[in-house]
Amino acid sequence: MAKKVVMYATDWCGYCARARALLTRKGVAFEEIDVDVVPSAYQEMREKSGRGSVPQIFIGGEPIGGCDELLALESQGRLDAMLQ
Repeated sequence: MAKKVVMYATDWCGYCARARALLTRKGVAFEEIDVDVVPSAYQEMREKSGRGSVPQIFIGGEPIGGCDELLALESQGRLDAMLQ
């Protein structure tokens, strides 16, 4: 069973779009929480990740960082294993 993937994001963020595109291309089901729409989402994201920028991505409840970190995991061949 694949680990749950959650991404805190916004509609207007280019980095969010890149992370969303990679996950979609890989066929990864993920929950997206829009910090501009959900009232408590931004504060929740900051508490969980310690960061205030979007996107913030969690795999199996563990914070992995943002788009750059997600792309790095993919280029290193480590993302698929993390998703399992």
